Amino acid sequence: MAHIVVLGAGLGGSIMAYEMSDQLRPEDRITVVTKDPKYHFVPSNPWVAVGWRQRDNISVDLSSAMSKKNIDFIPVAAKKLHADENRLELEDGQTVDYDFLIIATGPELAFDEIEGLGPYGGYTQSICHVDHAEQAREAFEEFCKNPGPIVVGAVQGASCFGPAYEFTFILDTELRRRKIRDQVPITFVTAEPYIGHLGLDGVGDTKGLLESEMREHHIKWITSTKVKKVEEGKMTVEEIAEDGSVKNETELPFGFSMMLPAFRGIDAVTGIDGLVNPRGFIVVDKHQRNPKYPNIFGIGVCVAIPPTGPTPVPCGVPKTGFMIESMVTATAMNIGQLLRGQEPDHVGSWNAVCLADFGDSGVAFVAQPQIPPRNVNWASSGKWVHVAKVAFEKYFLGKLRKGTSETIYEKAVLKALGINKLKDVQRLG
Repeated sequence: MAHIVVLGAGLGGSIMAYEMSDQLRPEDRITVVTKDPKYHFVPSNPWVAVGWRQRDNISVDLSSAMSKKNIDFIPVAAKKLHADENRLELEDGQTVDYDFLIIATGPELAFDEIEGLGPYGGYTQSICHVDHAEQAREAFEEFCKNPGPIVVGAVQGASCFGPAYEFTFILDTELRRRKIRDQVPITFVTAEPYIGHLGLDGVGDTKGLLESEMREHHIKWITSTKVKKVEEGKMTVEEIAEDGSVKNETELPFGFSMMLPAFRGIDAVTGIDGLVNPRGFIVVDKHQRNPKYPNIFGIGVCVAIPPTGPTPVPCGVPKTGFMIESMVTATAMNIGQLLRGQEPDHVGSWNAVCLADFGDSGVAFVAQPQIPPRNVNWASSGKWVHVAKVAFEKYFLGKLRKGTSETIYEKAVLKALGINKLKDVQRLG
């Protein structure tokens, strides 16, 4: 008998548990350990922050969903991984032993790396968690009573840029609906070397598409930027030249700000030699397997991926949902092989498929593979993207609540795009 433990139950961990359960032998068992008994659909957080969704609309009771697949469920945060002992120590004093461990924790949010950043003791909002999104909504409602400048974007070291663009345009849409957009200058601040870089060196014409959208919506931008510090109502930023020098320092006033932080690994795994890199991300090979601890696998945002290339300001590589699910499927198949005495040979496709909603329009892109050079490098925009994102949310959450074990993220994206196979995406252009 083998005991497989999945640490984390966000987007990657929840579908990991479903797919892994299908690979078990009759005598094997699986346990999910996570700090939150409910899953919240992170792609919907920008909508929560402006009141277009409520928490309950985007939540899934994981204990109920997991029970449908006979998966043990422990809603307690991990305190420390003892990798040499095949043991996971939990915050309440429990110990969980494992034969195989799949780390799917997502990141820790590094707000503390910049003075004044973040929703807890800082002066900026976040949409990284539904709790943050709800707090951002309260701040946004207060802001609308006395409109002023808005600063939105992603700080140095960030690896998740799409939601910053989404939220910028969703804010624009909501402000226009409230008929106060004319009172709100918006500035987009990003570590990216150019608009539409996305941590991927662009996809198709994301540079042209996003710059055009920003001009159309009267949004100014500053690229290759470091946030030096944030104070109440004021953000100090440095524009960085190609040689790394500071070419300009600017103080940006704001009445409301949302800035995505850099990520790092969670405390429970930080500092384990051979398992994580200096930022605490899980080191894996092409089979999602850690080289030093071959019974540990990593999937999702917690996995270490090198950047696409040097940039004046550090930019990480995003791990999109479509890419994460390819990691999930490969991991489930590989552990299934190991359980049966075989060597793992499955490799994730690591393709990126993204629907970026702008409130009443949007941009979609496909990168195959995610890191250039690519076989498919496609982007398009239009009102259809907003409709597709809504359809995607409904399909994905419906399947997750049912405890389905199919590749639900992939099927949700393809259904939203109105196609049956990813190779057919080019006809959408």
